[in-house]
Formats: sequence, C-alpha cells, structure tokens
Amino acid sequence: MPDTKLILITGRSTEQGTGISVGKAQAEYQEATTVLDLSPADMARLGLRDGDSVRLRTRYGEATVKCRRVELPEGMAFMAFGPATSRLIGGETHASGMPDTKGFEVELERVPA
Repeated sequence: MPDTKLILITGRSTEQGTGISVGKAQAEYQEATTVLDLSPADMARLGLRDGDSVRLRTRYGEATVKCRRVELPEGMAFMAFGPATSRLIGGETHASGMPDTKGFEVELERVPA
C-alpha cells in the first residue's frame, strides 16, 4: 500500500479570488475551493486520475474534494483557501491571529466512485 501522507500548502488562487468576487455560494468559488492539486508522480503512485474524489484528514478534521494533476514537487499538495481547508487547519495562531496554513501533514484516501 502506498504512503498516503502529503504536505499540504494552502493559499490564494486566481480562481478562488475571482470566485469570491462572484460570491461564495456560486459554482466558480465552490469549484475553486474544492480541488486538491497533486504532482503527476503522486497521482500515479496513488492510482488517481483528474476529477477523482479524495478524503483528506488532519488531526483537526477532514474534507472530501476532487483532485487534479499539476506541476508540483512530489509529496506536496496545494488547495485554495475555502470551507474545505478551514476543516483541515487548526485554530492555533501562536498569538499571530492567523492559523498555520502552510506545510502541514494530511492523509489522503481515495473515495470510491
């Protein structure tokens, strides 16, 4: 069984930013914030194809999203800020007022079609 742990980086994306302008309830925003970007090597190693559903788990919670292949380093994943990332990120701010949003471990599980 392949190692299903990855390092997740969250942040802004062009699609997510455009979606906010249209409205968070609209399809553009929902689609932009429910996609996990993975490297081609990780997609192959995990037996995933573009559009497959995956469940991500951290010690704080879980979220189910679609995945897609992009150019990223192996072992790293990216997802735009949104409701799904909020379920994965803890509330600890280390007195900064902003929780950790970069470089935390997630476990990925393929969701059967």
